[in-house]
Amino acid sequence: MAKNEWILDVLSDLNAFAVANGMNALAEQLADTSLIAAAEIASIQDEARASPDGKKVQFEPNPGGFGKHRHA
Repeated sequence: MAKNEWILDVLSDLNAFAVANGMNALAEQLADTSLIAAAEIASIQDEARASPDGKKVQFEPNPGGFGKHRHA
């Protein structure tokens, strides 16, 4: 497991607890948070694998939702 991916397991466990205990709004928030965490982890991993030409991968918010990658 990569350095930061443990947080996805924690969020999944919290989500399962929320669902099992009827905390539907919390479960929805945790599902959204899991998506954001996965996107940020991917962004960090992409930055660590910057292309040989020196261009960095950047994470930027996207009005359509989750974000997009752009090369600088």
